[in-house]
Amino acid sequence: MCGRYLITSSPEALRRLFGYGEQPNFPPRYNVAPTQPVPVVILENGVRQFRLMRWGFLPSWVKDPRKFALVINARAETVLEKPSFRNAIRRRRCILPADGYYEWKTSPTRKRPHLIRRRDGAPIGFAGVAETWMGPNGEEVDTVAIVTAPAAPEMAALHDRVPVTIEPRDFDRWLDGGEIDLEPALELLVAPRAGTFVWHEVSTAVNRVDNDSADLILPCSEEDIAIAEAASRKQPKEPQRKLKASAPEEDNGQGSLF
Repeated sequence: MCGRYLITSSPEALRRLFGYGEQPNFPPRYNVAPTQPVPVVILENGVRQFRLMRWGFLPSWVKDPRKFALVINARAETVLEKPSFRNAIRRRRCILPADGYYEWKTSPTRKRPHLIRRRDGAPIGFAGVAETWMGPNGEEVDTVAIVTAPAAPEMAALHDRVPVTIEPRDFDRWLDGGEIDLEPALELLVAPRAGTFVWHEVSTAVNRVDNDSADLILPCSEEDIAIAEAASRKQPKEPQRKLKASAPEEDNGQGSLF
């Protein structure tokens, strides 16, 4: 799955790799989170174009977004069957540029965040599906979800699902929304090859959306991990409160799946 990711390559480097004509200028982002605007590459009239879309897919038939569950990922196995994605996978496939993503591995004491990046350091192209939601007053919102696949054994130790990544040689194959190209595109919906990615544990500071700095991607030392786990074990459990609502839980970065 993918619930947080980062975009740190320069705008010009991403423009060259993904081949869109626009020249957007945006700062590095180390903690991209659901509901935020994210860069997306689409194909319109045979030309790759850059767009900003809301990360959180809204099918066109949704009446009130406030009553619709946040959908940030689409499962590769069912993307063609689900009513939410059936049209998007055929006509509105897209790519989300990234430089890595975060995954939370469950340990006996807590969920431990890890940064996952390509071994060669190159940017990543997440497979996505997009939809433009139109409100009752005519407002339009471009929305997107990242497609995920079952993890291969190498990465299943972190999580049982991974985002589908599209290699540069397959960009055209994935982006072309012609009906005739659907089957070749669906063949790309698989986990990355073994050895493509590397990962390391990072600070739990990434758990909070407000944190967005280069420090988030630094490896945690064994000493850092031991201190955090010791603090977690020593922390007293908060007594139950019947009359007063408890404080909201810290965001674990996982978002909502379906």
